[in-house]
Amino acid sequence: DYIRAQDEASAAYADEMRWAKMSLLNIASSGKFSSDRTIREYAREIWGVEPSNMKLPPPSEPVPNGK
Repeated sequence: DYIRAQDEASAAYADEMRWAKMSLLNIASSGKFSSDRTIREYAREIWGVEPSNMKLPPPSEPVPNGK
């Protein structure tokens, strides 16, 4: 089964349009499983914390007080 599945994946990858369509459909179907939602749920349900509205400076700016 593994070799057959790998052969099918290789054939799909070789066909650029087919691979692009499969990739797009996969992304479009994953809405419920977003990383943002997952992180929010972990924060709330596992760590017991809520989101903060605190804005961080851009990475190019030094952090005030070196923290």
